[in-house]
Amino acid sequence: MRHQIFLTLCAATIGLSACEKSSEAEVERALQDLNVVDESNLNDVMLTVGDPQEAVNYFAGANANDPGRIDLQRGLAKSLTRAGRNAEAVSAWETVLTHEESGNVDRVDLADALIRGNNWDEAAAMLNTVPPTYETFKRYRLEAMVADSRQQWDKADSFYETAVGLTTRPASVYNNWGYSKLTRGDYADAERMFIDALRFDDGLFTAKNNLVLARGAQRNYTLPVVQMTQIERAQLMHTMALAAIKQNDVSMGKSLLNDAIDTHPQYFEAAVRSLQALENNVTN
Repeated sequence: MRHQIFLTLCAATIGLSACEKSSEAEVERALQDLNVVDESNLNDVMLTVGDPQEAVNYFAGANANDPGRIDLQRGLAKSLTRAGRNAEAVSAWETVLTHEESGNVDRVDLADALIRGNNWDEAAAMLNTVPPTYETFKRYRLEAMVADSRQQWDKADSFYETAVGLTTRPASVYNNWGYSKLTRGDYADAERMFIDALRFDDGLFTAKNNLVLARGAQRNYTLPVVQMTQIERAQLMHTMALAAIKQNDVSMGKSLLNDAIDTHPQYFEAAVRSLQALENNVTN
């Protein structure tokens, strides 16, 4: 009987020991999983809302501590791109492409970095390595920009149209497309594109400014009916004034400069300088 009790106690002790070891292992695994989740969240924060330079430092350190991980390599490349360190970003994306897990998304991101560095031919060559079956918004937006740089207008229009259809936030595409039309001298179409951009993002100031340029090029010197702050109104009047002066409508330009100076809630140095330069030029 005593032997049976002893064996039972031994079995209970062994079972308890095994349970403790099992619990420790499960806790360790849970902590590892938690660390991965925390790190993933931190990576996402660094890539979106974090300061670009801080993100570069973070991913550079992470890569040094854990080399060979493609997610950290991509993080460094994206952070360098956000920080405007284009040459380093290109090098970082080239490193990503040597990884066995790299793919078409990385080739497109490398093309983006090349464009930011004004390396248009290299960007075109990289995009040519991406199969036509890989259809994404970013790919077609970059294809449109490359076509623009080569003045291949029909191709640019086709790529812009495709890109617009692949995103729910096409404001920046319409703005780029409008600027393309502006450079071609197609001012009426450019105006329509900028209006479409503002329809999707009424706070996009570059589209407002470009819209004023398109209207000014058609000698339409009234501000468009779009949402704007008082400071933006003054800035847009300044842009419109410069467009008028470029068209040799000097009196209109002078009037708009005065309006811009009066409208701005603070001292509008840029408009004051423009007005002084105009008056000096007229006097001379």
